[in-house]
Amino acid sequence: MPSSKKILHFTASALLTSVAVGLLGFGMSAQWAISNSSCGGTILVNGTAKIELALFEGKLERVDCPLFGSTDYFSVVPTLIDIGGASSALHILVVFLLVLSLLFSAGNILISLYNSVANPYETYMGPIGVYTCCSVSVCLAALALILFVVNISVTGMADSLVEKFSSSEVTLKDLSSEMQVGFFMIIPNIALNLGAIGSIYMYDHAAYTHRREQQKPTEDAPKEIMMY
Repeated sequence: MPSSKKILHFTASALLTSVAVGLLGFGMSAQWAISNSSCGGTILVNGTAKIELALFEGKLERVDCPLFGSTDYFSVVPTLIDIGGASSALHILVVFLLVLSLLFSAGNILISLYNSVANPYETYMGPIGVYTCCSVSVCLAALALILFVVNISVTGMADSLVEKFSSSEVTLKDLSSEMQVGFFMIIPNIALNLGAIGSIYMYDHAAYTHRREQQKPTEDAPKEIMMY
C-alpha cells in the first residue's frame, strides 16, 4: 500500500490532469477565431465578411460581399479539403495534435491513479510515465496553438473560405483575426499538465532525499564496522 504522501501527490496529479482534459475537450468544441475583412467585387461595392471559426464547424456572414449578403454554415474540415492547399493540411494537423494531446493526458490520469493505489517499479508506470505523458501532451498542445495561428495569419484560409461561398469574383482587404475562447482554453490546459508534473516531481524529489538519508549511516560508518 502506498504511503499517504504518495497517495496525495499522485491523486493531485490525476485531478489536475482531469481538469486539463475537461478544458481541452471544451476548447475543442468552442469557437477558436473570428476573422473580419472588407471586400468588393468587380464594381465599386464595399462590403464586409465575417468568419466565426471552430475546429469542426464554421459560420460565414457576408454583407454586400461582393454584391449580396448571406449567412453560410459549413463543416470546416470537408470544406477546407475541398478548397485544398496548405490551410486544409495545417487545420487537420491541429485537430490531430489536440486529439493526441487528449489521449496522452488520459494516459497520465490512469498512471497517476494506479500509483495512488499501488507501488510500481520505477518504469513507465511510475513517475517516468507521468513525466512522459504530461510532457508530450504539453508539447503537442503548444504546437497545435502555434500552427493554428500560422494557418489563420499566413495561409489565407479566411480568404479562401470567403471566395468559396461568393457567387462572383471578390477582392478582400483589411483582414483581421481575433482568437476566441477555444484557443485560450488550451493555455490553462498546458498549465495544469505542468502542475501535474510539478506534483510528482515534488514527491519524487522527497522520496529520493529520504532514500539518500537512509543510506548515509552506512556510507559514513568506519571501514572496520562495515567489514563485519
